[in-house]
Amino acid sequence: MSSPRPAEAVIPRATYRVQLHSEFRFEDATALVPYWADLGISHLYISPPLRARPGSQHGYDVVAHNELNPELGTREDFDRMIEALHRHEMGLLVDIVPNHMGVLGGDNAWWLDVLENGAAAEHAEYFDIDWSSADPALTGRVLLPILGDQYGIVLERGELKLGFEADEGRFTLSYYEHRLPIDPARYGDLLRRAARGFDAKTGGQNRQALEHLAEAFDRLPAHDTEDSAAQKRRQTEQPELKARLAEAARANPALKTAIEKATESINGRQGDRTSFDALDTLINAQPYRLAQWRVAGDQINYRRFFDINDLAALSMERSEVFEDTHRLILELAASGAIDGLRIDHPDGLADPAAYFEQLQRRYAEVAGLPAPPPPSDGKAEKLPLYVVVEKIVAPHEEVPRSWAVHGTTGYRFANVINGLMIDGNAKARLDRAWRVFVKDDAEDFEELSWHCRHIVMESSLAGELSVLSNALLRLARGDRRTRDFTLNSLRRALAEVVASFPVYRTYIIDKASAQDRKFIDWAIGSARRHAVGEDPSVFDFLRRVMLGRPLPGAPAGLADRYRVFARRIQQYTAPVAAKGIEDTALYRHQRLISVNDVGGEPDSFGMSIAAFHAASRDRAQNWPHTMLATSTHDAKRSEDVRARIDVISELPAAWRLTVKRWARMNRRHKRTVAGNSAPSRNDEYLLYQMLVGSLPNGPLGDEELTEYADRIEAAMLKSARESKLVTSWINPNAPYEAALSHFIHELLAARENNLFLEDLQVNGAVFAWYGALNSITIATFKALSPGVPDFYQGCEAIELALVDPDNRRPVDYARRRELLAKAHDLAARPDRSDELHEWLQHAPDGRAKFYATSCALRLRREHGDALRDADYIPLEVEGERASNVVAFARHDGKQWVIVVGGRLYAGLGLEVGELPIGKIWGDTVINLPQLGDEPFTFSLTDAISGQTLQPQDGKLAVSKVLKDFPVATLTALPP
Repeated sequence: MSSPRPAEAVIPRATYRVQLHSEFRFEDATALVPYWADLGISHLYISPPLRARPGSQHGYDVVAHNELNPELGTREDFDRMIEALHRHEMGLLVDIVPNHMGVLGGDNAWWLDVLENGAAAEHAEYFDIDWSSADPALTGRVLLPILGDQYGIVLERGELKLGFEADEGRFTLSYYEHRLPIDPARYGDLLRRAARGFDAKTGGQNRQALEHLAEAFDRLPAHDTEDSAAQKRRQTEQPELKARLAEAARANPALKTAIEKATESINGRQGDRTSFDALDTLINAQPYRLAQWRVAGDQINYRRFFDINDLAALSMERSEVFEDTHRLILELAASGAIDGLRIDHPDGLADPAAYFEQLQRRYAEVAGLPAPPPPSDGKAEKLPLYVVVEKIVAPHEEVPRSWAVHGTTGYRFANVINGLMIDGNAKARLDRAWRVFVKDDAEDFEELSWHCRHIVMESSLAGELSVLSNALLRLARGDRRTRDFTLNSLRRALAEVVASFPVYRTYIIDKASAQDRKFIDWAIGSARRHAVGEDPSVFDFLRRVMLGRPLPGAPAGLADRYRVFARRIQQYTAPVAAKGIEDTALYRHQRLISVNDVGGEPDSFGMSIAAFHAASRDRAQNWPHTMLATSTHDAKRSEDVRARIDVISELPAAWRLTVKRWARMNRRHKRTVAGNSAPSRNDEYLLYQMLVGSLPNGPLGDEELTEYADRIEAAMLKSARESKLVTSWINPNAPYEAALSHFIHELLAARENNLFLEDLQVNGAVFAWYGALNSITIATFKALSPGVPDFYQGCEAIELALVDPDNRRPVDYARRRELLAKAHDLAARPDRSDELHEWLQHAPDGRAKFYATSCALRLRREHGDALRDADYIPLEVEGERASNVVAFARHDGKQWVIVVGGRLYAGLGLEVGELPIGKIWGDTVINLPQLGDEPFTFSLTDAISGQTLQPQDGKLAVSKVLKDFPVATLTALPP
């Protein structure tokens, strides 16, 4: 399978993202390769394929970086998938997770090493653990928040049990599915207890054997030793000693029985508190501290992925950690099996720029290629490996040009193209409609985001804030001019600054960039305004620390300590923003939920045509190979659900009356919980938007309706818990959740005279129609805009998916194969107008979107080299429908590709089912680019309709361009 690698990265033409899991494996992907190739996809793009936690449905809880996940198939299955891709001239992109690993189970060998050996473990520095906690109970120990109740209660209920695994020669502590190792240096006490079970006369030999083993284990260095030689001796000797113990147990059943009896005697007896003392003593001597899961937010001393306890962050800045986590992936890339990587959550890394540079350099070394150029020149096309990063980029933020990557995974584009489908003029009217409906529950998004970040810092991420605050106090005391700042004042100031951060994080390592300084000053200024009663000088101090710049004349070494702290706080602002905004505020602010998605900003309501062109032109100039996504596995709602909900912005008055009528119809289905009507008005408003966005096309049978109601219930329950207003994941409000479930199932009940359901289906058809037209434009523009278009599984047609795990439901590929065959047949016909109209007439069923997608991808395949690096040229549109038409050209100096599409279709005054083609566009014209001093005269052929158009005086009449379909993809090749 090995093949010489090109010196420069292979840039995908178009990617197709699939979620791998036990129900969709390597072999399932292999079977679909011919379909994807025929569709026009150049690269399959898969979720993490490395060994993950058993049963994982997403692959982000990796437990072994150098093994493929056996639940996805064997190495042979993987190789067959690669061979099939290469036969069809396709490649592979792989999602990898450098920031964290799955822990707390019994399947991560590195983590188990840490639990067994503490700071003396070979892998102790692989994880980002604070071994010098300010809490004496955690000094030299790692917190394990896995217990369902208080430690003492769990212990005395007999739920913690010591066991002996004879075949491995080791003792373990079990708690339901958890298997925790016991420090080998403590084996001696256990073996002596077993030795006492033998009579000195009759069992002397066995007793002596156990005592000799006990003495050997006693000689192991302690797990908290700081002597490196002692740590190395412990790492070397303890596996040998456990092998001796296992051999002794195998060779002498009497020894094994004695050890098992001694082990059982330690476990205690329910009702006799003192019988648990020995087990308590043993547990408290371990390099870990068992605790109830609720204490994690306050006391956790290992960095996590956001607030997820069983995902522990890696110290990827250490070279040995990088090597041991990337060995297999780099070998696969160097062999030609992998063409590119998607890097998950780089904002969690201490130094993303250094990581990307190391990744490119090590790939080049393994592949036998020349060393890549320094990344500071910003020439991504010279990099040897295609790399994109999963990063949320604010509208006022630039991805650092020093990163050795080709761009991001497309959240920004998803919000740009979705914004184009929203009528920005409706913001005030929709805001009033929402506020009138929800009454006191409505909040301004900026203040809401600030408030929600505080909630996160006071709860699930409080432990990390405490660690940073204590570190900040030590820095303050490092200079007599700042030593009087108190811990409380520093903690309050730090929380205010983090809550006010305008981006996910800065990237200061040695010095701050101009952008970093701007964002820190922004946050400091905002924090000052919020904390009017705080000493202003504390913010001056915090600003200096975050910039790594102590006061002049500061003690030697303080600047280095400042910079270390600055790196740590950067790793904290990102999860606070993610949990506070993505997972809280966006679930509370319900004005228009199509903008409430990853990377979205509800206050950025809609996007003008000029702003869309500006964003596209900037991308073509600076990040021409970035990924363009419209749906992802992280999306709260698929592109087609959002496209339907966008239509609300075009019908604000009708929407206000509709939800008012629905609320009146459905109030009898509400319940009273703790004196309040349930569900809340805010959740009800969310539900109505979710229903018009996702109601399946066509009539629904009883079984289909029940399945749909279950899907809505799951999505609404997740939303309610994430919002943390009435219920939450940590503290579920069962009565409220029952009321929410009851309300949903009553609204969607398959019964006669369900007036709401009938009304929903009538009104839902309006949103389905205009939303489908939006989807056609979105798919076409994505396929031909600057960047690499990515299609999430199933979204080449209309896919009405809700939040994960709903977006991992099986895709109907049989129907899509059938559609592709019909699309190819239709595109080959010289006269296709009538059938195009018929497909468009049924746009909500997805066939029209699929046809537009297949035509655009075919055009991209035929003109791939030209489109990859072509200029982006906005085209001016004039006439009565100018605000409803977007047109742009791509030009590589020779070939022309011109793309035209409609938007804001409801504003055209059409009835549902009336086609937005031909005369509806009135006198609207597109001004084509000037060719020097001459007008554009080349004839143009539309890949979608098949028609050829001849410009008149450098103009195209939209009524002719969109004569048969609401989008057009025109090409011209000058003679």
